[in-house]
Amino acid sequence: MRTPSSACPHVTPSVTAPPPATPPSRPRPSLRADPPHVRRRRASTLPALRPPGAASVFCCLRCCRDGGTGHIPLKEMPAVQLDTQHMGTDVVIVKNGRRICGTGGCLASAPLHQNKSYFEFKIQSTGIWGIGVATQKVNLNQIPLGRDVHSLVMRNDGALYHNNEEKNRLPANSLPQEGDVVGITYDHVELNVYLNGKNMHCPASGIRGTVYPVVYVDDSAILDCQFSEFYHTPPPGFEKILFEQQIF
Repeated sequence: MRTPSSACPHVTPSVTAPPPATPPSRPRPSLRADPPHVRRRRASTLPALRPPGAASVFCCLRCCRDGGTGHIPLKEMPAVQLDTQHMGTDVVIVKNGRRICGTGGCLASAPLHQNKSYFEFKIQSTGIWGIGVATQKVNLNQIPLGRDVHSLVMRNDGALYHNNEEKNRLPANSLPQEGDVVGITYDHVELNVYLNGKNMHCPASGIRGTVYPVVYVDDSAILDCQFSEFYHTPPPGFEKILFEQQIF
């Protein structure tokens, strides 16, 4: 009987290889939030982030400050025209707020804030009419205007009326006719009349407060207003009506 030690000397006994080394496992991240001081320290190392659009806003502000051309222009002011919110019941306004017909009066859409204003009306069809200035308290259904303190107008017969008083009158041979252009200047003291660019030297005054250009028609009269791009050059120092934002 053989013992284990007497095994065949030419056979090498098998040796079991050790298992491969397992790399050390990384610690699993904690499910708990980091302490506040850790979060603050981590945040301080991150690059600063700008909200969306911040770069463009910064650029715009820099352009405006430095006088560059990158600023956005202000919106253009609307054109002055006849105001359908301040007109008589039987008035008709057409041609984009430039023509009046029917019966009654109408104010313009902008007051005369500036020191010296100029505007024109062209007589397209004769009849009963009047042009001048008035406050918003005027009764636009009661024509002819000029019968109270709220309006100062030149009537179609050439007479200038305020508070039911004739203040002046055009020469009899210079009454406006169909096709004529009547210009009005106002400097917060006097109203003057120009006929086809010629000064009629008929000043009138007396009205107080904030006034607007005013026009009234009746008996088939038709008038067109001209608040810019005038037929005739305004007198020196006078200009088209400006909105209050344009003055300042």
